[in-house]
Amino acid sequence: MHNTRCKFLVLFIQLVSIISFCNYSRQIRGEDNNTSAVKVDVGIILDLETDVGRVMHISILLALEDYHANASRGAIRIVPHLRDSKKDDVEAASAAIYLLKHVKAQAIFGPQMSTQTDFVIDLGNRVKVPIISPATSPSLSVKENPYFIRGALPSSSQTKAIAEIVKNYYWREVVVIYEDSPFGTGILPYLTDALLGISTLVSYRSAISPSANDDQIFRELYKLNTMQTRVFIVHLQPAVASRLFLKAKESGMMSRGYAWIITDVLTSLLDTIDPLVIESSMQGVLGVKPYVPRSNELRSFTKRWRKRFRQEYPDTDQVELNVFGLWAYDSISALTEAVEEVGTTAIQKSKEPDTRENLTDLDALETSEVGSLLLELMKNTELKTGLSGEFHIIDGELQPYPYEIVNIIGKGERKVGFWTEKDGISHKLKMNGKTAKANNKQLGVIIWPGESTIVPRGWEIPTSGKRLRVGVPVKGGMEQFIKVERDPKTQAVTATGFGPDVFEEVIRSLPYAVPYDFIPFQITHRPTSQDYDDLVHKITSKEYDAVVGDVTILASRSEDVDFTLPFSESSISAVVPVKNDDRKNAWIFLKPLKKELWITTGAFFVFIGFVVWVLEHRVNKEFRGPKRKQVGMIFWFSFSTLVFAHRERVTSNLSRFVLIVWVFVVLVLTSSYTASLTSMLTLQQLQPTIRDLNDLIKTGEYVGYQEGSFVKDVLKRMNFDNSKLRSYRTLEEYSDALSRGSINGGVGAIVDEMPYLRLLLNKYCRKYIMVGPMYKAAGFGFAFPKGSPLVPDVSRAVLKVVEGEVMNNIMQKWFGNETHCPAQDGMAVTSDSLTVDSFKGLFLIAGVSAGSALLLFFLIFLYHHREILASNDSIRQKLFAIAKAFDEEKDNSNSTSERTETNESQAATLFAETEASPEVLPNLPSQSPEIRISDGLGASPEPEGFSTTEPGTPVQETIIGTIEER
Repeated sequence: MHNTRCKFLVLFIQLVSIISFCNYSRQIRGEDNNTSAVKVDVGIILDLETDVGRVMHISILLALEDYHANASRGAIRIVPHLRDSKKDDVEAASAAIYLLKHVKAQAIFGPQMSTQTDFVIDLGNRVKVPIISPATSPSLSVKENPYFIRGALPSSSQTKAIAEIVKNYYWREVVVIYEDSPFGTGILPYLTDALLGISTLVSYRSAISPSANDDQIFRELYKLNTMQTRVFIVHLQPAVASRLFLKAKESGMMSRGYAWIITDVLTSLLDTIDPLVIESSMQGVLGVKPYVPRSNELRSFTKRWRKRFRQEYPDTDQVELNVFGLWAYDSISALTEAVEEVGTTAIQKSKEPDTRENLTDLDALETSEVGSLLLELMKNTELKTGLSGEFHIIDGELQPYPYEIVNIIGKGERKVGFWTEKDGISHKLKMNGKTAKANNKQLGVIIWPGESTIVPRGWEIPTSGKRLRVGVPVKGGMEQFIKVERDPKTQAVTATGFGPDVFEEVIRSLPYAVPYDFIPFQITHRPTSQDYDDLVHKITSKEYDAVVGDVTILASRSEDVDFTLPFSESSISAVVPVKNDDRKNAWIFLKPLKKELWITTGAFFVFIGFVVWVLEHRVNKEFRGPKRKQVGMIFWFSFSTLVFAHRERVTSNLSRFVLIVWVFVVLVLTSSYTASLTSMLTLQQLQPTIRDLNDLIKTGEYVGYQEGSFVKDVLKRMNFDNSKLRSYRTLEEYSDALSRGSINGGVGAIVDEMPYLRLLLNKYCRKYIMVGPMYKAAGFGFAFPKGSPLVPDVSRAVLKVVEGEVMNNIMQKWFGNETHCPAQDGMAVTSDSLTVDSFKGLFLIAGVSAGSALLLFFLIFLYHHREILASNDSIRQKLFAIAKAFDEEKDNSNSTSERTETNESQAATLFAETEASPEVLPNLPSQSPEIRISDGLGASPEPEGFSTTEPGTPVQETIIGTIEER
């Protein structure tokens, strides 16, 4: 009895196990024993031979289980139909056709490879079935394929994060190593654009075939190692990447000075690579991957996932859950929500298949009506509580995540920072509600290849033994700047001078060694006409790696090469001969004043004399008489004020006012004239023969310039005739040409850059002089190929040399102490002659004063003779009457009689007092009291008029003056 019960229990357990197994098998194959629920068939195409395919498979099963576990959703059953593409594009296409034709799938998840997805998308567009694929290639466009929904981030979304890392360490060149497949090539345009946005150049693109063997990978790495760039961005699948890093380790490219950055696919699937490869060959590598926030739901799901994976794939090594598995779970979850929202009433059978004969599989495919409804819901969906974070799809494209930056250390990875679209790089990421915000703008401590904490410079001198080829100009003159010699025995080229010495100091101050060789380049005018532009062009043609010498930085040259910061300032000016000494000139006394000032002064002398004559003519006898006398008086009186020699008394107050102002003007003029003439006679003046380059164009003078210099082009742009330009090499040729002049086969001026002209003036200080204006130039610099990584370091070294004492020693060595030469700094020499502009104010005051007095006089005169103006005579008669009245002497009899009586009384009193007391005389005042009786015109008695002569003895002049008046 007991045995019977045991056997029955065993049979019952076996029966339950068989039923459970069959039920599970039906779910896997798309079968279902629930006949009352509406069934929705979903196709799944994965590469189950890959770890990624298996990871996504388990995530999809768990997503469907979570959906079916909800009792409220029992009305709809989502049945998955799994097909293995076996890493083959044809298998993937065949699986898609089978699912669409026979299973009549309403949606398809997969395939995972870009090449497989490309054909399946076309099928989805044809039958209107949504294709949800984790393919990351940007070449698959959701805009061009309306039924394509990308269930993963495209590889292009990480390019800005990678570019930000490159920018953070100031790397100017990178090498991109990518897989030679649609997976690899799709990222290249986006990565290149992102790097160009930060002024970084992709110096080389290395394509690695997925089927490449180890020897091919090693040869490619050897080629990369012979280049200067030491920053590598790797975009490969894990299988090829592991072999690449093993060979990079063998090649010595995982040592100090190298920088490696891997993209998100490789970083996210790092656990699929052999740990021994990571530990031995990938130390110090930087990687980027989408950031997945930690949560309790994720930890719980990870445990379930690991358990299920061991059940489904017991013979496979344990693989860790990655972001692709999370995206697969969230994609299926979004699909289940869309199916639930469509509802059972909308889910109908597809259209009846075409029953015509001889149809292909493609022609026999049916158009789905449910697919369009699912597409509208899936195109724009959001899972706020997705396992991967905020799973947000807009217009069929998964929106970007924050990226996590990791450093591979040991057998795993270590977080060193984050990147977000809004805030860029940060060391920590704070989640503020929905928004990720950067905490700071620096990454954490990074261990670089070779266990170094020093940031790689990003480039090195090639290890192939190649030395820097430096071109230097050979021009046979101006040896202070550069002189090139070749040893006749060893044929070694040496360069000396200001430019090479600065270059040697700059290279010596770099933190690394830069071996170089000088290569001479002949600068000639005939017959080849090679110049400095041809020398710089040698860099573009890759014959030289750099150019050193007195090479001026020009905008036209910078279009082809990169210049360092200038090590010497420069500008363009002209040197001309000085004029002969004017102190031996017989007419030097006329030079203090310009011709215009002489004419203006003479005119004012005549004008002031005329005004005084008008004011004094009616009241002063000395301004009357014959016409010749009066005309002579006008000139004599005004010009005599120049030396204050006039003895004529003026009686009118208006005349006195005019003379006071004019005497002040004359005083200023004479003082200025004296000072200027004294300067001309006592100081040696270096005056240029011309004052501006435009004078040379007007006079047709010849102009000299340095052979091979860009100054010739500058002169042509200034409208100089090419036939009037002559080239020279040495300072001696410059001096000889200037001394001979244009008439004798020389030139009227030398136009060159300031460093050369300073050298010329230092040697011939008193013979030549610099004239303006100056035309600014950028200065001398070292030239390198476009985008050369040497330029930033050399520029910084130039600044160190220029700011240090070494630069002064180099300049002292080659140029010595510059003698003091007038105007050697290029300032325009101005004339010592005085101009009218300097005295405009004085002449204006004198003119206004004299004019005002004259106007006031005529107004008073006309007022006193208003009866003439009021008469009925003709205008001519009135003018004659006014002229006659003006010429008549004014009657001063009353005032004269009164003055005479007063003077007689004073004289009698003086004589009486003198006879009575001799002591009175010494105490007499210097002049007798004055009694002024003015008339209507402001006139006073004649003896009391204005005079500049000195008084005589007080008593004698008073008595003599009184007697004379009697």
